[in-house]
Amino acid sequence: MNNKSKMLTATILSMSLLTVMAAAAIAPAMGIIKEHFSNASDILVQLIISLPALSIIITNLFFMKISSFMRTRTIAIIGLLLYVVSGTTCFFLDNIYLILIMRALLGVSVGLIMPLSTGLLSYFYPPEEQARLMGLSSAMNQMGGVVGTLFAGFLSSIEWNYSFLVYLFGLVALLMIMKWLPNEKLETSNKRGKAFEPRQLLKFHPSIIGMLLLTMIFFVFPTNFAIISSRQLHLDTGTITLLMVALDLLAFFVGLIFGKLMRLFRNVIKYFPPLCMIIGYIFYAEANNITMLLVGSAFIGLGNGIGVPYLLTIASIKGGKNSATTVMPLISAALYLGQFISPIIMLSLSDILFTTNDIVGPYKVTVVISVIFLLQVFLTRKFQSLPPEDNGK
Repeated sequence: MNNKSKMLTATILSMSLLTVMAAAAIAPAMGIIKEHFSNASDILVQLIISLPALSIIITNLFFMKISSFMRTRTIAIIGLLLYVVSGTTCFFLDNIYLILIMRALLGVSVGLIMPLSTGLLSYFYPPEEQARLMGLSSAMNQMGGVVGTLFAGFLSSIEWNYSFLVYLFGLVALLMIMKWLPNEKLETSNKRGKAFEPRQLLKFHPSIIGMLLLTMIFFVFPTNFAIISSRQLHLDTGTITLLMVALDLLAFFVGLIFGKLMRLFRNVIKYFPPLCMIIGYIFYAEANNITMLLVGSAFIGLGNGIGVPYLLTIASIKGGKNSATTVMPLISAALYLGQFISPIIMLSLSDILFTTNDIVGPYKVTVVISVIFLLQVFLTRKFQSLPPEDNGK
């Protein structure tokens, strides 16, 4: 790989570094934010994390249409400018409704960036490299969580609104995009100019539904961990931040070696994500010390670190060169739909199935959803064809 190709890869991966920060980066500050907006309902406060997902979904559904008249670099620059402006504006606001408006606009920016962050890997690189590259993309996504979580946790110790300054990191990716990303016109199989074609959903449903379930399950962690851990074990913000960073770090390292894991466990790796989630949330629900939280975080980090690149790899192989305008927007929409509905469904089911005083109720519900995820994997991927070997390249 020459230097030009390396810089192109780094540029595309820089977008993966940012996408997770749309929501999870400010998760360590949620306890402090909740205290500041003490008169607001729990669901309204949690929308600060989950609302961007709704506008991401809407934007993703129109991404095919957008890419038909705008080129890659133009889309990325617009997305990153909006990312920085909408993300950091919350620093200056003290009204939860205005903050939610900015969070919705942040979602629009990620809706433009996310399909490019994965789809361009399929566009510029051959299929045999997909497992390695999607692993790197997932690793960068997790590293974004690590960096964002650390900085947001530190900044929130100054004041709750300082956590939103983490979105200034978007300026680094913006400079890289302007210098190294070619202004390509993406190919599309959509000849009629529609924003969305249902047949694509039918074609890629195992990966799309799998991503929806995986994200619903994982997102119980950033939306609930800080609040539940502070009540469950009376942990302070600094300890909670370190625990959350540990999970992201593990998922990051798993992403780096995902290509090798895919080769070693080709026939069974599809079962790892749901099984890890089941074990992880059982440990969370039963935790009475930090060690149990660490073990639970290890399994959840492993499940997410394998699950995301696995689903992206299978989808990119099936979608081929058109992935950026076909399956990747749908995968992105499923990912963020899972983020949006996760707190609503998990909190509602927890209140229905358990008492409102059961603070670990969301974890118990998540174990059940993880079992459903395991069944979905078994039923839809029992006879799937595997991607070609990448020979470690």
